[in-house]
Amino acid sequence: MSQTGLVADLKAQVLLLEDDLRGRVASQPDVLAAWQEEYRLATSAERTANSWVAWRDDKVTQAAVSWVLTTVFVRFCEDNAMLGPVWIAGPGRRAQEALDAQNAYFRTHPTETDREWLLQAVEHLQQVPATRALVDERNPLWTVAPSGRAATTLLDFWRERDASGALLRDLTDAGLDTRFLGDVYQDLSEHAKKTYALLQTPEFVEEFILDRTLTPALADRPLDGFKLIDPACGSGHFLLGAFSRILDRWERTAPALEPRQRVQLALDAVWGVDINPFAVAIACFRLTIAAMQAVGEASLEHAPGFTCHVLAGDSLWFSHDQQGLFAAREEFAYATEEKKALFDALQRGQYDAVVANPPYITVKDKALNAAYRERYNHLKGTYALSVPFMELLFKLAKRAEGDQPAGWVGQITSNSFMKREFGAPIIEDFLAKDADLREVINTSGAYIPGHGTPTVILIGRNQQPRTGNLRAVLGIRGEPGRPDDAAKGMVWASITEHVGVPGYEDGWLSVTDLDRKALAVHPWNLAGGGASGVASLIEESSGVLFSQRIWPPIGGSVRVGADDAFMRPVSGTSRAIAPVRPLVLGDQLRDWSYSPDVEIVYPYGNESGSESALVRELWRWRAHLAGRATFQGNMADAGLKWWEYMQFTSRTYTTPLSITFAFVTTHNHFVLDRGGKVFNRSAPVIKLPADATENDHLRLLGVLNSSTACFWLKQNSHNKGNGGIGGGIGDEAWEPRYEFTGTTLLDFPLPKDLPLDRARTLDDLAQELSAQQVAALIESRTPSAELLRGAEAEQERLRGRMVAEQEELDWEVYRAYELMDESLVFDGQAPEVRLGERAFEIVLARRIADGLEDTSWFARHGSTPITEIPERWPADYRELVQRRIDAIGSVKAIGLLEVPEFKRRWQREPFAAQAQRALRGWLLDRLEDRSFWFDRQGRPAPSSIAQLADQTGRDTEFTGVLALWEGRPDVPVVESLTRLLADEGVPYLAALRLKEPGLRKFEAWQHTWDLQRQEDRPAQMVSTDPRLAGAGGAGSTGVGGGVEIPVPPKYSSTDFVRTSYWQARGKLDVPKERFISYPNAGRATDPTPLLGWAGWDHAQQSLAIATIIGARESEGAGDDVFVPLVAGLAELQPWVEQWHAEVDPAYGISPAEFSAEQLRTRAQQVGYSLEQLAAWRPPAPVRGRRRKA
Repeated sequence: MSQTGLVADLKAQVLLLEDDLRGRVASQPDVLAAWQEEYRLATSAERTANSWVAWRDDKVTQAAVSWVLTTVFVRFCEDNAMLGPVWIAGPGRRAQEALDAQNAYFRTHPTETDREWLLQAVEHLQQVPATRALVDERNPLWTVAPSGRAATTLLDFWRERDASGALLRDLTDAGLDTRFLGDVYQDLSEHAKKTYALLQTPEFVEEFILDRTLTPALADRPLDGFKLIDPACGSGHFLLGAFSRILDRWERTAPALEPRQRVQLALDAVWGVDINPFAVAIACFRLTIAAMQAVGEASLEHAPGFTCHVLAGDSLWFSHDQQGLFAAREEFAYATEEKKALFDALQRGQYDAVVANPPYITVKDKALNAAYRERYNHLKGTYALSVPFMELLFKLAKRAEGDQPAGWVGQITSNSFMKREFGAPIIEDFLAKDADLREVINTSGAYIPGHGTPTVILIGRNQQPRTGNLRAVLGIRGEPGRPDDAAKGMVWASITEHVGVPGYEDGWLSVTDLDRKALAVHPWNLAGGGASGVASLIEESSGVLFSQRIWPPIGGSVRVGADDAFMRPVSGTSRAIAPVRPLVLGDQLRDWSYSPDVEIVYPYGNESGSESALVRELWRWRAHLAGRATFQGNMADAGLKWWEYMQFTSRTYTTPLSITFAFVTTHNHFVLDRGGKVFNRSAPVIKLPADATENDHLRLLGVLNSSTACFWLKQNSHNKGNGGIGGGIGDEAWEPRYEFTGTTLLDFPLPKDLPLDRARTLDDLAQELSAQQVAALIESRTPSAELLRGAEAEQERLRGRMVAEQEELDWEVYRAYELMDESLVFDGQAPEVRLGERAFEIVLARRIADGLEDTSWFARHGSTPITEIPERWPADYRELVQRRIDAIGSVKAIGLLEVPEFKRRWQREPFAAQAQRALRGWLLDRLEDRSFWFDRQGRPAPSSIAQLADQTGRDTEFTGVLALWEGRPDVPVVESLTRLLADEGVPYLAALRLKEPGLRKFEAWQHTWDLQRQEDRPAQMVSTDPRLAGAGGAGSTGVGGGVEIPVPPKYSSTDFVRTSYWQARGKLDVPKERFISYPNAGRATDPTPLLGWAGWDHAQQSLAIATIIGARESEGAGDDVFVPLVAGLAELQPWVEQWHAEVDPAYGISPAEFSAEQLRTRAQQVGYSLEQLAAWRPPAPVRGRRRKA
């Protein structure tokens, strides 16, 4: 079996065990009490601010992984005959020996389960000196044991056989290579991978860093007493590499020593710490196997009990300069941590070499965030963990004192600190003053497997800077594609071959001895090939800084803190009862325009009754919204109502005109907004003084949208790569996303002349293009084939105009910044330009034709490379384009700017997809018409797709658009509607839309709602709902009345039965679907799905279910149909009582009373209590083919 397949299978076993162990914790009072006590102590010691549920789930994952990992260790030992007994399986006869041994065990222990049998293997590992540390008392597996059934499942997994009868999973390896455990470490648990940013260091990177740290450290000090540490060691790649090198040095230095003694001396020189206990277990196991091989021993039982110095614990917590300041809190340590050993190992200034690939993520836990800020002096804003680790790595190394040489430090880390604001203190106050940086190597262009985040390698020593220069490897171009062997990638190979050659430059990088002063201030610019020189030219030619023309600060967007609760989809039938406004998101800002497809509840309007509407609209999420964390505490602590945004900048909305821009994107996208929107934090806002005109805004908009601005911004902004850790890097320089911050923009140098006319033309064209979008056209016209043909042609014309005008703008701005001596701007209206026809694209196409370039630029943007200037253009324009081509080749600044990474991409949705989406929206909007969902008496009327087809089939306008959407006229209406509505409905009952883990969360939400209702009632009215007993949440918050209300956990995609349900509901279960589905509740004679309208209120939904029950009753349906429907009535009843308790004049009765009577009657009819209805689950689906009769 492949390693990828093995890891995927093991991952599934971890998920199964997590469910089992979670139940085991809850069902064993002594275990639950121990866990809750540790949680209490951890929160008291400020080791965590996570909720009990989140904390517990993390510990459950650790225990589940530890159990699975221990079976991996056992199987590796069994398959490679490293232990005498067998427990699980093995090659040849050893598989049968394991079964025989297990049977013999149960003959003498008949009441025990497979859990105890697995523990026999664990206890054997404890008795063997070489493996004792793998399963010592600090291993998370001792915190909770699986059920016997779960242990059986795990054993059966390892004993599975393929069609030939061979074991499906075989870990036999003649070389005892344990590197596969690195893949296991990284991918065994998705939760752990995200929580701890698990990412193994490729061997070629590890070797490169050890060459530049361990090797010189060994050369300038005695071997005896030498120590190296990796304080974020993960699965131990650096430790294994260091052990091998140090052992080799001992073998050459002291050949007379007994081999076992040399091995232990080498192990004594290698230290590691990791916050993740199962990473430590893997690292320890790998070192043990390496040590065993080094002494020529094949059996762990005969191997000596080597001592490995690898500890589980938080390096950032246990290491700091201020001993004693945190003593009270440091009395606590987790069960997996050995406190004294950690303090000793992490005492600063004791290591000759320090290496690491630290985590790059930000700190989510508020308590840890605060604790790190106390311990480390250079943390600012929303810092990445790479920053405190950077300080820690240097401080763990020996400080140069007297004859003691300084320790060497090497790390590969995220380069986010170089450009983002949180990096300023670590650069200016630490690296520039207290650390002797020797080499700064830009590795963002190298292909490093798994590293989607751009990286940099820093090499230095823990001493004051000794020279005025340092070696810098500057990036020019990224790896062109993914090499078969990452170690031989073009960029990485150039780094390794030429890092020692100052003055070297090729197409990938340049090597220079850089003046230290250049890196003494933030931000850093590690771009080579003359980019920094061009940036200087731009700044020198500037007349004024951007900050001098605007009303700072830049930002002004809202920070909601629970966006999902406030956001609503834009459709023709908005169902929000509170005021809403269009929400501008950064990824919708493209090419001078935007098209919001989502609205947001807006709490700051002056509409009458808006506050009561807000309360009702958002009540379901009140606990979550009230508990949002502000700098002052929760919302109430900050003086905010629970239904407000966490941050609302009123000045953003005092004047209608604003410039907004995409915060994270591959290229610069700035748009002029004329009012009435709300701006998400991904779309920051630039405000000009109150008296600024539209022309003032357009002048700035033009230069901001130029290729020159894109170049300058990228030189001074953080490159976020192409998707985060493991997300893959962009193969080409135009692919990575950049973070364009307001702080960076304030320093943007403006030219003396701003391009007003060109900007106005482009803004006008963008508005015309928006008006020609199919969705906009069909707001007032019925869709037709003729309309679509006209829209497509007009969009092509306008796009060609915009591309041409943008080219003129770019070349006008080059001259405005004095980057060229002559003006190459067309005098008059330029002809339409298609993608692929711009001057830089012709140059690029010629390089491709000459074999000098390989790019996906044209394919990705739907254009065709051409090597000749189009003949259809006028002669004077053709001549101008030729002069531009010449300038690209002869003027260095222009050659640097006229490349894909700075030129507008003009990405757009294909017209066919745009039309399909608009037609689909039109059809769905029509299907939401009230006439389909209410009878003549105004009562809710569920309808099957067949019934909808019957109604719509008589509407020629509707069927005409339906045929247009299908692309053919001969598809039956039922078939078309079935396809159209397939993902538009969400089941009425939680048990039909959520899996078991999701249902546990739903119960926690119900508990919170019950407490909220109790809080809203008079004090003497106390709920007697049995669900209140023992329900859990994910933290808690009080929202008044003295009631402590738990904040329920958020949902994840895996909680939902279908992806479409997750897409409609999201992590806060916000109903955004158009329709309600009633699975298996339709007429026996009608196999099409039965639907309701999601616009019904709770009373109408309850009445609809009652109607369905009545209809099915008349047909003689059984309890399998009725029970889930009655459960639906029960689920809705609290909401009907909450919002519809008053008498409805139309019916002369309270809907709450009517629905309560329906529930009582129907529950008695099916013989279910409320508790039984809540516990109802759909039958498991039948798998496999039915047998033939």
